[in-house]
Amino acid sequence: MTEPLDVAQLQRRLAEFAAARDWQPYHTPKNLVAALSVEASELVEIFQWLTPEESARVMADPDTAHRVTDEVADVLAYLLQLCEVLGIDPLAALAAKIDRNERRFPPRS
Repeated sequence: MTEPLDVAQLQRRLAEFAAARDWQPYHTPKNLVAALSVEASELVEIFQWLTPEESARVMADPDTAHRVTDEVADVLAYLLQLCEVLGIDPLAALAAKIDRNERRFPPRS
């Protein structure tokens, strides 16, 4: 049985991976944001010309599902690396943003 994954563990693995390849000098906030944008664009490319119905079924095709999963992983990897470099706790940031949005956009009555 494998241990459950957590954000800090994944960030450590990403940092160790980069360190083993001497990539840290390239992992500046600017470069990480650019890489994040590229990976997000690659995810958009998969969905670009699909109808709403086709996009809802994208995971039904194993090849496309694999591509989507890989691009989601790439986006998350660069986002986690950016958070690490900038000292942002991504889960705390998300929780705070949800709190602000709940106040900003109250539920309909």
